[in-house]
Amino acid sequence: MIGHLAYAAGSPCPTFVLDAGRLPQDDEALLAHLAEARRYLVSAGGAHVLKIALVEPSAHPMFDLDYRFVQALPGAPDRFDLRGSCGHSILSAVVAAARSGMLPRLVPGARIRVQVLNNGDSVVCEVDRVERDGAAFTVTFVQSAPVPFGELLPAGTPRTPLVVGTDRTEVSLVASANAYAFVDARDLGVPDQAALFGAGDELLGRLEALREIAADRLGWAKDGAFPKIAAVLPSEDGGIAARAVTVPGWHPSIALTGVVCLGTAVRIPGTVPWRIARENGADTGLLEIATTGGRTAVTAVTAAPGAADGEGALLWATVARKSVTFQGSFVLTPLSHLQFEEVAQCLALSGAA
Repeated sequence: MIGHLAYAAGSPCPTFVLDAGRLPQDDEALLAHLAEARRYLVSAGGAHVLKIALVEPSAHPMFDLDYRFVQALPGAPDRFDLRGSCGHSILSAVVAAARSGMLPRLVPGARIRVQVLNNGDSVVCEVDRVERDGAAFTVTFVQSAPVPFGELLPAGTPRTPLVVGTDRTEVSLVASANAYAFVDARDLGVPDQAALFGAGDELLGRLEALREIAADRLGWAKDGAFPKIAAVLPSEDGGIAARAVTVPGWHPSIALTGVVCLGTAVRIPGTVPWRIARENGADTGLLEIATTGGRTAVTAVTAAPGAADGEGALLWATVARKSVTFQGSFVLTPLSHLQFEEVAQCLALSGAA
């Protein structure tokens, strides 16, 4: 089998892309194969590659590509979480699929329609620019029908109190593209954007503890990757400043799905991000998000509350200026010295990114 590596700017690591049609359909057998692939990557210097994308041409007439995300977890090569998705990984998968011939060659203006098998998301990746080693996209997460705000709140309320030890902290659990727990950083003693971006292990530990309680609140495994968590507060330059946690540690920016989820949360009255956005007058239109890795922006389009139900609904969310670099392909098995050298070179490049 041939594996591909691609890196989406802002992601904590490259994505390892595989042809799903050549892998077992049964989860137990599939994960056994992926564990072997991870051992191979680790032996070649790729222990940092924790994102896996399984792709194949879609049989559905509305989609070009079926995509399944697998989050590899640190600690052992056979630890995985299949629950969520990854926007950066989706874009990496599109670039790799086009390079391998699974999709037509990417050209500006092309739209690749991706069906996310993990959670049923529909994602449209519009090509803005094509370069020798990659491409840039505008990404839209489209709903097949308007999704009422209530269905985006897995805990049933805009804010949920979580207790860690003797501390009680309110978070907003929102599920759009991925499930996130958003917490006001000021509730954790972080006063402003500079302090948030400069925070270290103490804040990271508190957020990870909150994330575990949030997972337990949703009935999910505490040692998994979902829900994600991010601390937010008003940005110095307008919009929202966000510091997110990934697997493992601080995210270098914020996940693409986190951008979508945060943009959605700002539109849902009563949530922590909604309240913070209103402080800066950023609760309508384009939402600017400041992170330690730079700025990004999202537009979440919603339907106004209806007269019958009094509740708004999500229509779609769009993120622009997302770039991907293709880093190479290699044969997984059987191994030869040359093939091992090729994957090691790819992994060295990905580590530099």
